[in-house]
This record gives sequence, C-alpha cells and structure tokens, in this order.
Amino acid sequence: MAPRKRELLLLRHGIAEERAPELDDAQRSLTPEGRERTMAQLQRLKELELNCDLVLSSPLVRARQTAELAVAAGLAPELELAAALAPLADPLALLERWLGPVSPRPAWRRLALVGHEPDLSTLAALLIGVPMALAPEALQLKKAGVALLHCPATPNGGLLGAARLELLLPPRVLLGSRSVADGTEARRHRP
Repeated sequence: MAPRKRELLLLRHGIAEERAPELDDAQRSLTPEGRERTMAQLQRLKELELNCDLVLSSPLVRARQTAELAVAAGLAPELELAAALAPLADPLALLERWLGPVSPRPAWRRLALVGHEPDLSTLAALLIGVPMALAPEALQLKKAGVALLHCPATPNGGLLGAARLELLLPPRVLLGSRSVADGTEARRHRP
C-alpha cells in the first residue's frame, strides 16, 4: 500500500487589534477589517480545494477567531485548540504526535495549523530543512497568509528537514484582483 499523502496548511491569524499596555496580548481580537479579509482569504483557499480534515489552533483569541472563520468558511469541519501553537511554544511534539504511528486521527490527509509569527514561519523553515540559525529569517507569513507543506507519511529521520514546501501564499496573492469589500472583481490599473 502506498504511503498516505499528508500536508500541513500553516495559517497565520488575521489582522488583530494593536498591542496596547492595557490589553492582554492573549485577548487581542481580530479587527472588523481582519475578519473580513481573513474570511475572503479562507474562501479563496476553499476554492483552491485546500480543505483540511481539522484545524488545530493556538488558544490566543486572534488565532482562535481565525480558526473559527476557517470552519465557518467550510475549510475544515472542526477545530481543536493546541497550546503548542501559542507564541514561543514548541509545536514539534504536537506534530510528532499527529504524524506518528499513533496519530489521534490516523486517516487525516491535511491539517491546518493556525498560529503566530515568527513561530509558524520558523516551524515551516525547520520542517523543510533550513538550519536553526537561519530559520527565523528564511520565510515570512503575512497576516492570514499560508504555507502548504508536504510531509512524508513516516518521517524516518525525524521531522526536521523531512517536509517539502508546496505553496507560500501571501494575502495579496490569495485575494488577487478581488475586492474584499463587495466580493466583486476589480482590475488593477498600473501607470
């Protein structure tokens, strides 16, 4: 039997409230513009047939709201919160569990991971084999941008360096010429 194709769709949270001394960072919400743009981007991912079996999300409000929008857009049927996707946490044990022989859902094909920068892009860089010293600068996910990684079904030498980058899509590419405000297409005129 051929090994199962497995992919990780890394999704950075959408535009959130600005940092402020009186606001706990974990409680920062998506802005109305952030919700609107993120939903448009998620719908585009759905159109591109990048559906996922499950969304795993950082528990921070802005990431959780992004994950909830992903479910609402039909990108995945459900979500689970994962503390390993919070800022400065280590998601490798989480991935080892999901990619390992005793996965919580052995039949999964694509997982969405919703989190934060620079953690997600550093994770992507490490998974594709960028050395740790260079990983934080190798890739950058814009807000609500995505990276799609192909992962071997059984990473024999460990996770680091085992994945292959399939897509890196910033929001401007995802939305293309679409107008977020009214959902119609608008041509961009360049001088």
